[in-house]
Amino acid sequence: MSHHYSGPDTSFPHGDARLDLTDLYAFPKPGSAGKSILIMNVHPSSGFNPPGPTRQDPFAADALYEIKIDTNGDNVADIAYSVRFFPFTDGAQTATLRRVEGAQAAGTYDGGQIIVEGAPVSMDREARITEAGNHRFFAGWRSDPFFFDVMGALNNFQFSGNDLFTDKDVCSIVLEVPNSTLGTKVLGLWARTVDGASGSWVQADRGARPSQSVFLPGDERDAYLTAGPADDAGFIAVFAHSLEHIGGYSSEEAQRVAGTLLPDIMRFDPARAASYPSNGRALTDDVLDGFISILTNGKVTTDGVGAHSDLLTEFPYVGPPHRAATAQ
Repeated sequence: MSHHYSGPDTSFPHGDARLDLTDLYAFPKPGSAGKSILIMNVHPSSGFNPPGPTRQDPFAADALYEIKIDTNGDNVADIAYSVRFFPFTDGAQTATLRRVEGAQAAGTYDGGQIIVEGAPVSMDREARITEAGNHRFFAGWRSDPFFFDVMGALNNFQFSGNDLFTDKDVCSIVLEVPNSTLGTKVLGLWARTVDGASGSWVQADRGARPSQSVFLPGDERDAYLTAGPADDAGFIAVFAHSLEHIGGYSSEEAQRVAGTLLPDIMRFDPARAASYPSNGRALTDDVLDGFISILTNGKVTTDGVGAHSDLLTEFPYVGPPHRAATAQ
C-alpha cells in the first residue's frame, strides 16, 4: 500500500509507527510453482510528523498484524494469517503465526491454528527464518523495498528522481505458503494492523493498493482506515472529490476512476506471474508511476525512480536493513 505515514498530515495511525502499514506484496515463489510469497511491511524507520527516527522495538506486543484473504470474491476474508508478538525485552522479540478461517477470519480473533510459535524476530543483517511444515516465516527489520520521490510529490509533482527510501528500513513479515492452502480461485488480499492497547481491538490501518489511502480519503481518512473492503463503495464519492481536486477530472470521470480503485483489494492468482496492478505485486513493480498517472489524470506519468538493488533472490527476498550496517 505504501502508506508510509497514513494521511495527509503524514502522521502514524494512533500515533504509533509500529502500527503503520506501508506495503503489501504477493508473488509466486521463484522456482516453485506450488508456493506463494506474501509480504506485509510495517513500521517505517523514520517519520515526518514527528520528524526523525522511529522506535527501536520493531512490532507492538498489544497488536495483531494480519494478511486477509478473500477466496470467493465477496470482499470478506475467508482466511487470515495473523501474527502476534511478545514484548520487546533485552533487545529481542519473538512471534507467533496463526492461520484463521471462516467467520473468525472475517472478524477480529486472537486465536486460530498455530503455524509457528516463538519465532525469533531479526534485529540485524542476519535473516532469522523459521520453518514449520510447508510454511516459512520471517519477521524483523529489513531494507525498505518501496521507491518513490516523496519530496517531488510534495512539490506539486515536480519530480527530480530523488528516492527518499534508498537508505530507509521497515519491519517485514514474510510468509511462504503452499498454494493448496489458498483455494482454487483468484484471491483478494489486503493487510491490516489492529491495536489492542486500549483493552479492546481497534483497527488502526489497512490497505492493499499503494498510496491511495494517503492521497484520496481526504476528511474521511479515519473512517477509511477503520473500514474494510466490503464497505468501500461508501468512499467512492470522497475519492472522486480528491481526484477532481488533484487531477482536474470531471465529476463523472472522477466517479468512474474512483470506482476502479475500490474496493482496496489486491487481486492475486498464484498460478500467474506477479505484475501490479493486474496480478499481485512484485518487489520490483513500479507501482507509483501508475498511481501518479491516475492521480494527475495523465499529466505526470513517472517520478524517475527505479527499484532498489539490494533485494534478495531467496527467502525472505527483502534486503538486509541499513540500520545494521550503520551500527557496525
